[in-house]
Amino acid sequence: VRLDVEVYGEITQHDVKVLELSALKGVFEDVVDETVSYVNAPLFAQERGVEVRLTTSSESTEHRNVVTVRGTLSGGEEISVSGTLAGPKHQQKLVAVGDHDIDLALADHMAFFSYGDRPGVVGTVGRILGEAGINIAGMQVSRATAGGEALVALTVDDTIPAAVLTEIKGEVGATSARSVNLQD
Repeated sequence: VRLDVEVYGEITQHDVKVLELSALKGVFEDVVDETVSYVNAPLFAQERGVEVRLTTSSESTEHRNVVTVRGTLSGGEEISVSGTLAGPKHQQKLVAVGDHDIDLALADHMAFFSYGDRPGVVGTVGRILGEAGINIAGMQVSRATAGGEALVALTVDDTIPAAVLTEIKGEVGATSARSVNLQD
């Protein structure tokens, strides 16, 4: 029902409207049957009653620049992801997923698992992916408090099949399991 694009840091000295349009295009590409462009993406949002807000501030407390895309679903649940460019090579990094701080290079194939924090989860995820022949390229575990909700964010070399994702979710008791493929 709402898409917020929040842009912080030095980048706001430039016109950042394209970031809002890019987020809208990304949201609707897999939702509508028509081709989605930067021109018609706002029309798709308007037709569906999706409120779109762009927020900018030259202040950024933890990163030189950071962009957060936050979606609010009809039930009130918010889903968000934040990213930045890091270092002299401007490496694309995820720095937050929801309320979890992470530091993970963006990759073509990624997965995210939310679960109750406890020992053995990382080993279980690694074992199941290894048995499926899927190599883990990078992994980050984040939690706010010991025993609270935790997040495993990982990059892998190949798409994780739905059955493997379901197996991991079941074995670790994940409340959420998502695979993201940025490569077509």
